[in-house]
Amino acid sequence: MSRSFGLVGLPNAGKSTVFNALTAGGARVEAYPFCTIEPHHGVVGVPDGRLERLHALYPDKRKVPTTIEVVDIAGLVSGAAHGEGLGNQFLAEIRACDAILHVVRCFTDDQVAHPTGTVDVERDVEMVETELLLKDLDTLERRRERTAKVARTGDRAARAELETLERMITLVKEGVRLRECSLSPQEQQQLKELAPLTAKPILYVANVGEEGDNVHARALRSLARERGAACIAVRGRLEAEVAETAQGPEEYDAFLQEWGIERSALEELLQAAYGLLDLVTFYTVEGPEVRAWTVVEGTRAPEAGGVIHGDFRERFVLAEVMELEELLAAGDERALREEGRITRAGRDYVVKDGDVIHFICA
Repeated sequence: MSRSFGLVGLPNAGKSTVFNALTAGGARVEAYPFCTIEPHHGVVGVPDGRLERLHALYPDKRKVPTTIEVVDIAGLVSGAAHGEGLGNQFLAEIRACDAILHVVRCFTDDQVAHPTGTVDVERDVEMVETELLLKDLDTLERRRERTAKVARTGDRAARAELETLERMITLVKEGVRLRECSLSPQEQQQLKELAPLTAKPILYVANVGEEGDNVHARALRSLARERGAACIAVRGRLEAEVAETAQGPEEYDAFLQEWGIERSALEELLQAAYGLLDLVTFYTVEGPEVRAWTVVEGTRAPEAGGVIHGDFRERFVLAEVMELEELLAAGDERALREEGRITRAGRDYVVKDGDVIHFICA
């Protein structure tokens, strides 16, 4: 199951352009607000050097990376939390995403109007995040009203949830993004169903012009650092054009090199986005594929097997586990088995990042 990332930003910030660059999905791009009306969904593989090296041991098999889903949604404007523009649709889509990629306009172009007339990174970021805070406030207050009715009956769980809601409402009113709060496991569980927008992990994307890094991108990078977040600069329009034109990865790299770009910023963006979530990657090499899979850190072997197929979880007997680096050094599984370096793990085994696993089922 792919993790999903919602692209947010002001109109004409370049969300659809970045989406096209990431997915070559062909989302419509025009120089006016709200050219994106219906959300676009695309799935893209996560670059993984370890998978490349593992595949070299099994060149006849198909290589399948883990993936993320990217969702491009209508631009956010002031008042979106109260239904202005396409705000309600936008916010509903974002609520279903695991994390946020906040695309910020860091280019100037007289042919592409800015909603306020000028580029101002701090102001533009605040406009979007204020709407997210306002929507969270609305969500929390609605839940408080329902929970208070139950709490008055003496329900202890409702009383505990009401205390959490009151604290969160106070913080949001003060402009505190919930991802920056210290939440107890109980509070996290109480808020899980509500999926507050400002509680989601965030990565800032500086959408720059063909010139690359500039004063606006540096300002955004500084702002992100102050908030404990990462910021990746992407030449959105250029990379989107290359993605739509190139026939395969080699031609893609060749086009970028013609522009003096050694490595696509999209690889860095995808890896940084993937790193927002508490995930580990494990690998399988059975059958016709060498494949990467992702699970939340702390996942036990049967549940990890269930990501591949439900029967693996229900009929799990044991897992044969190899360490990726040991397998690569040995050159094949036989050598590891002869040296007794393949672990036979039971139901309580916690999957580690970089495990290569054979699942044995009844």
